[in-house]
Amino acid sequence: MARPRRISDELARQQADQPAGDVARFGADEPLLLDAGIALAPFQIAYRTYGTLNADRSNAILVCHALTGDQHVASDNPVTGKPGWWEIMIGPGKPIDTDRYFVISSNVLGGCMGTTGPASTDPATGKPYGLSLPLITIPDMVRAQAMLVKRLGIDTLFSVVGGSMGGMQVLQWATQYRDRVFSAMPIATAARHSAQNIAFHEVGRQAIMADPEWRGGRYLAEGSRPGAGLAVARMAAHITYLSDAALHRKFGRRFQDRDAPTFSFDADFQVESYLRYQGEAFVERFDANSYLYVTRAMDYFDIAADHGGSLAKAFAGTKTRFCVVSFTSDWLFPTADSRHVVHALNAAGASVSFAEITSDKGHDAFLLDEPELFAITRGFLESAARARGIA
Repeated sequence: MARPRRISDELARQQADQPAGDVARFGADEPLLLDAGIALAPFQIAYRTYGTLNADRSNAILVCHALTGDQHVASDNPVTGKPGWWEIMIGPGKPIDTDRYFVISSNVLGGCMGTTGPASTDPATGKPYGLSLPLITIPDMVRAQAMLVKRLGIDTLFSVVGGSMGGMQVLQWATQYRDRVFSAMPIATAARHSAQNIAFHEVGRQAIMADPEWRGGRYLAEGSRPGAGLAVARMAAHITYLSDAALHRKFGRRFQDRDAPTFSFDADFQVESYLRYQGEAFVERFDANSYLYVTRAMDYFDIAADHGGSLAKAFAGTKTRFCVVSFTSDWLFPTADSRHVVHALNAAGASVSFAEITSDKGHDAFLLDEPELFAITRGFLESAARARGIA
């Protein structure tokens, strides 16, 4: 497998402070109160928009990205040059139709593509925040997004859509800002992170922090980068995004560029070469400290914990229309997690539909060519649009 193209540190670093696309800046007079008990100010949010906001501002869809995504949901990534991570879903005539809807996608708080995160420059010191940035939670990310949506002059979002960590944000929006969300589509997600998923994240974080180049989180200020540790973290995580069937179909036990084992620790098997490629490519576009922050935000996520341990109470009285989607081969966020959300919504008397899609592609299925997901998304949004009177 070809090695990923090298990307200059300067190009990737530039996106942390001066990202491609739009930026909403919030000054000292507009602080964001974090769950950690600290008021963050100033801070900024990097975002992209697609389509046109209609006259009564009723057609806005917020798309929330997963762990390693960003705001470039339907446009080329300025660091890698690759197409947007959900171009298969968003665009003219596509399920999330930009001829009809106004789509907003922002980089999450704690990220590394222009929204304030550990790679951003701390205005108080002129150096990257590193670990001096307070820990971030999913509710913090959503509060920041709500400030952005308000800045854009939008009172109510027609829909909030996202998968994985993006789905967590969708659920948080639907409970924290229920009066501002007409419809919601959480995909391949859960209302809280499982012990197994926390464990996987901890393995990744420890791989990063064990890299001597991590330097206590000060690597950017000291001109270094914990590339080996971050690559291992990505390799471990990437396995959880796939299924055994998908790995077998793509690689099996086939050798990589050889007919027999080398009796060494080289990448003899295709699956080894693939994982190494994924790790090396990830290092070129993502900040190691952001990986620590965003995985920790997912670990802390537990909607029911904020409502006396009852998920149904979190949704009580909601008027939002829901469509919950899972995949049969997703073992990272299995269907049982989605059913738990659906049962809570039913108990709360909410309007909810549920679909479990048969797929052998694993957790990443929501990012791939899944015609059934496309049809469900299109149908749900069209039904909601009719109910809201969007032409």
